[in-house]
Amino acid sequence: MQLTWLDNNSWLIEIAGKRILLDPWLVGSLVFGNLEWLFKGVKSKTYNFEQPIDLILLSQGLDDHAHIPTLKELDHNIPVVASPNGAKVAQELGYTQVTSLAHGESYSLDKQVKIKAFPGSPIGPQLVENAYVIIDLMTQHKLYYEPHGYHSSSLTEEAPIDVILTPVVGISILHLLPVLQGQNTTLKLCQTLKPQVILPTAEAKETEYQGILASILRQEGTIEGFRQQLNDHHLCTEVMTPKPGETVELVLKSREQTTVTK
Repeated sequence: MQLTWLDNNSWLIEIAGKRILLDPWLVGSLVFGNLEWLFKGVKSKTYNFEQPIDLILLSQGLDDHAHIPTLKELDHNIPVVASPNGAKVAQELGYTQVTSLAHGESYSLDKQVKIKAFPGSPIGPQLVENAYVIIDLMTQHKLYYEPHGYHSSSLTEEAPIDVILTPVVGISILHLLPVLQGQNTTLKLCQTLKPQVILPTAEAKETEYQGILASILRQEGTIEGFRQQLNDHHLCTEVMTPKPGETVELVLKSREQTTVTK
């Protein structure tokens, strides 16, 4: 299994010989509802892929997960698997193979990879977007992704899970209203799923955020603090922090040992 972090919540996942683009924001800026004065993200680097992509996987229909400028640039014949809201975005852009997954539903990619949808982030009072468990059907290694740190109790049926992509550091509005859950929910997740490796998502290393909303966001916790929490609770999960664009190869040999090469 190989993972390439593309900054923010964007990842290239290479699993069972398949290349999956997860929540890709690769080009252009990020603006919600054309309100640049409220919030705007500007990346210092763009990404292009010479090798083919087998699947685009979208967890949400919001712009930071179903990023329209990026989706416009990608080949519209690439299959898309998405939450119902993410599927609507892809369909409206003209993608030819779009599969909408409700919670509990699964998708098979060439009988080599299974993707199962779970309840993820609550977006509004009556909408819960998707989290995913991605399974290599040959090795049975599992990867779990949820971008805001909201984790369903139904995940216990999938334990143990080898690799987790989720926030480790939280984000709040003025330390009052959580935007991203962080250390507390992620620690409980590690206690339940016993992952070998966790890679923080939702950070911004090559992105500058502007606007009123960006000015009142506050960080909750640190990666080093989370590592200490894992140690205090006698958990052997490794926290890996690749740089944007860096590919990390995970050789998941057993539940006791993870060998990493770069």
